[in-house]
Amino acid sequence: MQRHRIELPISEHHQLTQNEAYFYLVNDEQREKIMFHDYGRIYQSPGLYEQIFYDRLRCKSPTTVVDLLHKAVHNSNENFTEMRVLDLGAGNGLVAEAIKKYGASRIVGADIIPEAEMASYRDRPGVYDGYYVSDFTELNAETKSELEDWAFDCLTTVAALGFGDIPVMAFVNAINLVKDDGWIAFNIKDSFLNPSDVSGFSKLIRRLLLSDYFDLHFIERYRHRLSMEGVPLYYFAIVGKKKNSIPLHFVSENFDNSQ
Repeated sequence: MQRHRIELPISEHHQLTQNEAYFYLVNDEQREKIMFHDYGRIYQSPGLYEQIFYDRLRCKSPTTVVDLLHKAVHNSNENFTEMRVLDLGAGNGLVAEAIKKYGASRIVGADIIPEAEMASYRDRPGVYDGYYVSDFTELNAETKSELEDWAFDCLTTVAALGFGDIPVMAFVNAINLVKDDGWIAFNIKDSFLNPSDVSGFSKLIRRLLLSDYFDLHFIERYRHRLSMEGVPLYYFAIVGKKKNSIPLHFVSENFDNSQ
């Protein structure tokens, strides 16, 4: 893929939170400031996402989460090659590429920005059997019906939860598209499991892990990537089974759906 000239302004990032981080893309001596979470802009430049997050900041989440999912499926004496996977927050297909190595039957991507779909077809053609650009907080009847027809028995969501990227209700709606006893694999920043974190996702995940809707198989703390300053950022990889669909009141009575 194309290589880009990137500047990481470490001295400018003092006391910035993870979702406030940015970098500069330099072209012909012009410096463009790009936020780490401005995925629409990042995906427009081939190879830029991989170069900043994987080459420079050493992100390892796609392989970590997918490897843990494969281990859980294997330990349960189930066949990974029969899996029908919905990849939420799919981006340009890095997670699907990891899933495909294990031979999943079907992989369908979903993201809210059209640039992600475009980048997946450009960077990893053929890795997805379908791709939906949709807001999962309010799926229309036609899209929901199409998604249900895929008969998903697995959901993956990697490096996409929290920080306002995927709202609580979008994640819940995606879980509910998976068959009962299907697999759910995702990752979250380690602080989200701290009771002092009162954000919507933190409360949702902590309660979900103890609920009758989810059966936890694996939880593993690992280094997600490096920060701009080279400090390890730790996440939890979580793999389990959906036992029942999550009712609306489980969300509405306890959480701010916007977080």
